Amino acid sequence: MVKVSVAGVRGFTGEELLRILSRHPFVEIKHLFSREKGLRVGDIYPWFKSEILTENISAKAIGDTDVVFLCLPHTESAPVAAKFLSAGKRVVDLSADFRLKSAADYKNVYGVRHPCPSYLAKAVYGLTEFRRDELKDAQLVANPGCYPTAVLIAVLPAVIKGLATATDIIADAKSGVSGAGRKLSNELLFSNVYENARAYQVARHRHRSEIEQEIFLVSGRRPVLTFVPHLIPQKRGIIATVYLKTKARVKDDFAAAVYGKFYRGEKFVSVLPAGRQPATAEVIGTNDVRLGVAVDARSNILIVTSVIDNLIKGASGQAVQNMNIMFGFDEAAGLA
Repeated sequence: MVKVSVAGVRGFTGEELLRILSRHPFVEIKHLFSREKGLRVGDIYPWFKSEILTENISAKAIGDTDVVFLCLPHTESAPVAAKFLSAGKRVVDLSADFRLKSAADYKNVYGVRHPCPSYLAKAVYGLTEFRRDELKDAQLVANPGCYPTAVLIAVLPAVIKGLATATDIIADAKSGVSGAGRKLSNELLFSNVYENARAYQVARHRHRSEIEQEIFLVSGRRPVLTFVPHLIPQKRGIIATVYLKTKARVKDDFAAAVYGKFYRGEKFVSVLPAGRQPATAEVIGTNDVRLGVAVDARSNILIVTSVIDNLIKGASGQAVQNMNIMFGFDEAAGLA
């Protein structure tokens, strides 16, 4: 059994992570860290049948941990990760603190200096389907953001296989309210979200840099991305529609076949036949990604639609998928 600890159990991703870990056949949940010490987690989440209490991070708890999941805010996560890494422990970080490879890029995007820049080069970006070999021996995994997961899984096959160019990519993405985290905000109040949809952080969302970085690192091609996120009136789920310029005239069935071959054998990625498109309801509560592929023959634009559950494949589920690879478990353990 792997001894697992979690820091930050009060948020949506922390709750979802506990739900997955509690049914994982090879995991023992050892420590749940929170600023508020001594809370019985079963009182916070009645479905969690355990007497375990929240606690502060200590040297004893670090020593009693094989891998820690960090569900902490950006900038707060990195110093905690350093404590575990310096003790030889493995870390899966669900914040953005280790996703960008450059400290300068981090400061530019997040507006502060990186707390632990020496660890940036050691972090493995945990887009599972593209980083399996690196994940096996990883000490530090930077779990991708929810939008980047949906967008990258849609974009990368076309760019890698030369089906489309890496320039002039447009990603139109829509997320349920849980993507903003469990916090009190006027714009997230029920009365302001219900029967309402809006774009936000247009052309300046922090995930754009993460997506562009990974397209370049995986494909070797420098992208130009327009990314527009939207908030939609549902609790969870992301639908991302990406538009790419094809290099030659292609038909729907050919493009769908390219994607189908690329993801053949993947446990959590499915490509629908040409002419079919996915919906968020098909993936809620799962670690699945469903892709729909179409081509606008008039403009030679490849259109790929991707749907995920933002709290599972977009966060906690992918984090567990990565842990499974790190420890040599079946990739679907605890997830299917």
